[in-house]
Amino acid sequence: MVKVKVCGVTNLEDARLACGLGADALGFIFYKKSQRFVSPAIARSIIDSLPPFVNTVGVFVNALLSEIDQILKTVPLKLIQLHGDESPDYCRQIPLPALKVFRVKNCFDLSIMKKYKTSGFLLDTYHDQSYGGTGETFNWSIAKEAKKYGPVVVSGGLNARNVREAVEFVHPYAVDVCSGVEAEPGKKDSKKLKEFFHEVRKTMSHHE
Repeated sequence: MVKVKVCGVTNLEDARLACGLGADALGFIFYKKSQRFVSPAIARSIIDSLPPFVNTVGVFVNALLSEIDQILKTVPLKLIQLHGDESPDYCRQIPLPALKVFRVKNCFDLSIMKKYKTSGFLLDTYHDQSYGGTGETFNWSIAKEAKKYGPVVVSGGLNARNVREAVEFVHPYAVDVCSGVEAEPGKKDSKKLKEFFHEVRKTMSHHE
């Protein structure tokens, strides 16, 4: 069963809709330069209103460890997603399970993943101007190959039109969607989100 993470959540309405559709995880972005940045106070208020069994993921980009510790004092996160250029040593110091993100170019060297002892890996599309949320896909055969190093989450440009193909080609641990289900940055489009989950479910029933 492929899991689904909905990232870039900034409001309770979107969070509840995603959970109601069956999201396994919600991502809250604490990177101030992101168009989907959410303050710790708002993230806390959203998480306090969530149903049980939903994983809450804090997304950080090259943050100081002290900054992560500070946010963990107020926001009940279950997983930390490291979306920058964090080193294996840095990842070892994270006090929660961590997901290391690699932004993939076509010449991506998979062997770097061996150095990281994290719970899993998220592969996203490389863009020199931005850390994620590009709306562009990457070569999924790299994600397929990456599975030998641990659980792989496929991200980058996923939407209702291509998620089935991604799942059937890669068979990832999870898929991560953000810009592909938005009305605008930070606000989800309920129709796009429903269609996305519908396509994921069709893939699952096809494999049963």
